Amino acid sequence: MLEWMVWTPPTALVFAGLALLLGAMAVWAKLSPPVARRGFLRIETDRGDRLYIGLIGAAVVLAGWIALTDLSMWLALACALLVVLVIGRWG
Repeated sequence: MLEWMVWTPPTALVFAGLALLLGAMAVWAKLSPPVARRGFLRIETDRGDRLYIGLIGAAVVLAGWIALTDLSMWLALACALLVVLVIGRWG
């Protein structure tokens, strides 16, 4: 099905996960409208903003990990998820 894009199964899973996450956030926003607040980011953000900033931060962590170290990508993934969770909760 995805052969025309030359995607590997992990790549397809990442994009499917992002699509599910965005869909879940849309449903959550419909059920409970987001409220902007200030956290350690020093700007007013709602949960969608924090998710976006967290995903960008995770991408930076993963790209930096690949550029700077040969350690396991599983550890990089754990660090990236921690970045998303911290920004989402306290950002």
